[in-house]
Amino acid sequence: MRLDDPVVLDLTGVTDKAALMDRCAAALALPDWFGRNWDALADCLTDLPEPVTLVVTGWQAYARTRPREWRTAQDVFATAVEERPTHLSVLLSLGEAFGGSDEPPATSIG
Repeated sequence: MRLDDPVVLDLTGVTDKAALMDRCAAALALPDWFGRNWDALADCLTDLPEPVTLVVTGWQAYARTRPREWRTAQDVFATAVEERPTHLSVLLSLGEAFGGSDEPPATSIG
């Protein structure tokens, strides 16, 4: 797993699935055909053109307010990691920020 140049998916302020999909599309530069649904996200995650370490930050409020959606998101990320373990790593930041020497610990979900 490479941590030298991670992609940060900041979910701060995300309150619904549509916002989550928008953040995923922006952070991962997903293609125009990305349909902003769970199946499309799964397809895009397994079709990423190069290996990616995805660090998810600011997810706690979304997880509290939309627990079913958050579980589904975790399942989608974990399945994509299982399908392409050398191509995708997903880490959940346990703090509110990521980067530099003061970075919080992260936990892997796949």
